[in-house]
Amino acid sequence: QVQVVESGGGLVQAGESLRLSCTASGKTFNVAMGWFRQAPGKEREGLLCITGFGSIIYYVDSVKGRFTISRDNAKNTVYLQMDSLTPEDTAMYYCAVNIACSTIGIYPADFTYWGQGTQVTVSS
Repeated sequence: QVQVVESGGGLVQAGESLRLSCTASGKTFNVAMGWFRQAPGKEREGLLCITGFGSIIYYVDSVKGRFTISRDNAKNTVYLQMDSLTPEDTAMYYCAVNIACSTIGIYPADFTYWGQGTQVTVSS
């Protein structure tokens, strides 16, 4: 069994930064971890994925150059650094675990274990 816990969300102003953390416990050796977000009334959107060896795949152009993902395998933790935040980034952010990152696309159904989410609100 794998448990996933996100943290680090909050309320910030446009242009500011936040760093989200995602810690997975259990059988998580070299698993891939992805970040998703879901705004009210919208579908869950996959943003980035990092493999167990640190390779990163971006799936959304709007976060390229502003969001970056990293991992500390010793802590089973993945970080999402979000810079230059805009009100359009307001959403619940989720971390999830998968075996690998797909180069074709990122789909919530492919990820087995999910955290409870952490809210990010960006004011204008």
